[in-house]
Amino acid sequence: MDLQINGKVAIVTGSARGLGAATARRLAEEGARVVITDILSEQAEATAAALRADGLQAHCIIADITKDAEVQRLVDETVAHFGGIHILVNNAGFPRDKYLVKMSEDDWDLVMEVMLKGAFLATKAVMPKFIEQGWGRVINISSRAHFGNPTQANYSAAKAGLIGMAKALAIEEGRYGVTVNCVAPGFMETEMVQALATYDTIKERAVAMQPIKRVGKPTDIADAVAFLASERAGFITGEVLHVTGGRYG
Repeated sequence: MDLQINGKVAIVTGSARGLGAATARRLAEEGARVVITDILSEQAEATAAALRADGLQAHCIIADITKDAEVQRLVDETVAHFGGIHILVNNAGFPRDKYLVKMSEDDWDLVMEVMLKGAFLATKAVMPKFIEQGWGRVINISSRAHFGNPTQANYSAAKAGLIGMAKALAIEEGRYGVTVNCVAPGFMETEMVQALATYDTIKERAVAMQPIKRVGKPTDIADAVAFLASERAGFITGEVLHVTGGRYG
């Protein structure tokens, strides 16, 4: 299937590694020109270099998406380098898991700042471009955790917030040819997850609760994002695509 995103320009936040890096690669393989952006400078540069080594178009911009000025610089540099912006994937995020009674204010604020404020600032920065050209795609990377997980009050709240934001913006921006959707991953085998001391236990429990008896791969998420970013998904907006192996609760 031709996704018809050849030549489009995509920013993928938090794309130095993991789901973000896989998503950037998938979009680039479809012909998009991608911007790798993260605060992990060495890893982000290496990810962009690996794409270019494979003949794909990629540019790296180091930016902290919790700061408005840096987000605006990210967008301005993207437009200067590639000539436009058409797709935004709000992927940046991380957990700070603790039971609520042990969760600090910093644990709460850091998760909210990166996932919710970062997505707000990035989306706000690209939206004038999308409106002006009458075409745009925003894909928020939520999580199955939006249903709720113990020790993840902050993470679950942020991921649910991304869904609420997407649904509101889908209504607000649809008249301009802009779609806003979410992808909600289930248990994914990423570097961050594999580094957890409890990885094997979490993996066993997750697979036992899924109809599809394997762990998710970053490419599973990348394929879903690529579809929602495409011309083929132009009549889909305000939706949440769960990529969870069939697990919801």
